[in-house]
Amino acid sequence: MKYCIYICFLLLAAQSSVLGQKKQTLKAYLDHKSYYAPNLGNYVEIQLQFVGYTLKYLPVAEGLQSEVAIQLTVRTGAGKEVVASDAYRLQSPVMRDSVIDDFYELKRFALKPGTYELEVSLQDLNTTEPAMTGKQAIYVGERRADMDISDIQVAEVMLPTQTESAFTKSGYEIIPRISNYFPVESNSIPVYFELYESLPEAQAVGLKQTVIDNQTKQEIESLTRYSKHEIDQVLPVIRVIDISALNSGEYVLQFSVISKTNEVLSTREYFFERANDRLTDITPENLVLDPAFQASIADDSVFFYAASLIPISRPAEVRNLISMLKKKDGDVARKYIQGFWITTSNGHGAYEAWMRYKTQVILVQRLYGNNFMDGFETDRGRVYLQYGPPNSIIARETSPSEYPYEIWHYDKIRQFSNKRFVFYNPDLVNNAYRLLHSDLIGELQNYRWQQQLTKRNSANNDIDSPNDGNIDHYGGNSKELYRQY
Repeated sequence: MKYCIYICFLLLAAQSSVLGQKKQTLKAYLDHKSYYAPNLGNYVEIQLQFVGYTLKYLPVAEGLQSEVAIQLTVRTGAGKEVVASDAYRLQSPVMRDSVIDDFYELKRFALKPGTYELEVSLQDLNTTEPAMTGKQAIYVGERRADMDISDIQVAEVMLPTQTESAFTKSGYEIIPRISNYFPVESNSIPVYFELYESLPEAQAVGLKQTVIDNQTKQEIESLTRYSKHEIDQVLPVIRVIDISALNSGEYVLQFSVISKTNEVLSTREYFFERANDRLTDITPENLVLDPAFQASIADDSVFFYAASLIPISRPAEVRNLISMLKKKDGDVARKYIQGFWITTSNGHGAYEAWMRYKTQVILVQRLYGNNFMDGFETDRGRVYLQYGPPNSIIARETSPSEYPYEIWHYDKIRQFSNKRFVFYNPDLVNNAYRLLHSDLIGELQNYRWQQQLTKRNSANNDIDSPNDGNIDHYGGNSKELYRQY
């Protein structure tokens, strides 16, 4: 759902325990960034954030400490040849007074331009639980011949270096922030990136910083900045973007290198979500109801349409919405709908935006509603309302070996291209299709989806293998249909 946090990382999980308490889910967040060094070439930073309280700690001289076995393997995208790997033990910082914080790890690999697959194995060495594993695709692009820009690194902490470590870069200690969700407590985004030049002499270029509202596609003019720089091979850039005045919403932070002739030489983007309760609290009691909004919602459907906003609401909005629905006040619900669209559209065309959305809600209800759920509550309805109609749908209601399923394909979702959703109906009744797998960040990612789709005819012997049980079945072609995009 839209009120789930969109995050640019893979969540790894396994069973572990913390401080001798009941079993927990060991969690670690994974991300990577690409850079360039003149004496090394392209390299990738693999970043790990361990959720501290999910590991088991043992007493040491000055407090408590955990230990994790880490194995990183980088394979080529096609041949699966191992091009880089490392395996080692990592001790956490010593935790004192039972205050358990997250801790971080960073590993660098030199990689030529191309597509790779990173395999990660993590094991809590203070437990007897098996290692957990995960995968993430890595793409290293070719450098432009004249001017280029690295990936944008957002920092959890960025301070001048006192003692050099793996996190030292350009004289700063940069602890990576892997989540791209910024709650009301976060008032700024510290960022680090690098500009690269391949020309024989240092060149003066312009750098444009802007923040774009991902819904309206409009620049937030108060956050647009221009600066001039002379670049000689590598130029580190550090910025702190003030987001205290940003409304709740989805945004794109963009940096562009501009030549003297105003040509855009290179651009990098960072997608983030902002929740700012102080600016987006909707108080329907204080709104004057617009007659157009009143006429557009029948008395017997006002709570239905108010609840239909959940798929496109942010976390803080969902909390307010659910609280409002519990009051069972039709006038307040009708005003809430109006207030939501005034806030979402920044006051421009609120009624028109609501009517367009209402049309989609009615369509979703007709297509995907069933005896137990309204259309917007179903997985297909939620995805449709959140991301819009797919560019194409492959539907297979009957198959000799597979449950009924649909594959939805989107050419573009936000800054992502070529994304797919797989829905299936294991109950075979009530049009109750569930989301089985998607390759979009922030959505359910189930690398055993093919096995689950053919579960009636598949063995299930090795739960750690995504291909276990994926034997060929007569009429089973979901794999080929998924890969055709």
